[in-house]
This record gives sequence, structure tokens and C-alpha cells, in this order.
Amino acid sequence: MTTPTGTKDAAQSVDRRALLATLAASGAMLAAGAAEAQESHEHHHSAGHEGHDNATAVHQALINAALDCVNKGSVCSTHCIDLLGKGDTSIIGCLRTVSAMLPACTALARLGALDAKRLKEYAEVCAKICDDCREECKKHQDHHAVCKACAESCKTCADECRKLV
Repeated sequence: MTTPTGTKDAAQSVDRRALLATLAASGAMLAAGAAEAQESHEHHHSAGHEGHDNATAVHQALINAALDCVNKGSVCSTHCIDLLGKGDTSIIGCLRTVSAMLPACTALARLGALDAKRLKEYAEVCAKICDDCREECKKHQDHHAVCKACAESCKTCADECRKLV
């Protein structure tokens, strides 16, 4: 005999599993995209284009900071998903902000590599997204080293963004 509470718990468990699977897949895709961007960037530099106007070099610190955020944020996101899987819902805010930061910083790195026309405007918004992630991660940094690492990388990235603005 199933009680209404048992039914609700089972439904929430299924929804939580679906959410965790979706988040894990999106995090893996973002990490793969960041790795591909970094590999492409490194290949471009190893080709040795003499006299080539390299906009990437102008924004290299920004690109590096953004990719570091993606790398550290991917680890933080996975950690949050693991904790949620164990029933720890205190980390939901952290997962939400890191999930917003990951695609924002991936795009920032790409726009920086392109020296895109709207890079400065985008960097202004991205700095705020990194600030949000940093503030949420700081709440957990004393208990979770990955949150501390993510918070620190977000600060660096936000600082680099503000140098453009």
C-alpha cells in the first residue's frame, strides 16, 4: 500500500534523478567545449603566424581567467550534483549560480579570442555573473575546497572583465 507521502517521495526522487542527469550532461558538454577551445587556441599559437594581427594575445589574460572559471566551475558543479544526490539541498544555490557561470565564461573566452565587437559589453555582464557565483560559493568554501577554488577563479575572471570595462 502506497501512502501519499511515499508517492510524493518517489516522484521527487525520479525528478531529482532526471535533474541530476541533465545537469551532469550539460556540465560535461561545457567542459568538453572549453577544452576544445583551449586546444584550438594552443594549436593556433603553435602554428607561428608571423606578422599576424593576433587579437587573442590582447585578451589572453581574460581568456585564461574565463577558461579557469569553466574548469573550476565544472568540478564545483559535479561536486554539487554529488551532494544533491546524497540529499544535501544546501548546495542548490551554488549549483544554480555555477550553472549560469559555466556557459557565460565559455562564451567570454570565445568572444575574447575573436576580439568580438561586443566583448566589452558582454564582459560587464559576465563580471556580474561571476560575482554571483563567487558570493554563493563563498558560503560553502569553508567546507568544500572545490567551492573555494571556484570562488577564487570567479573573482579573477570578474577582475579581468572589469579591466576591459
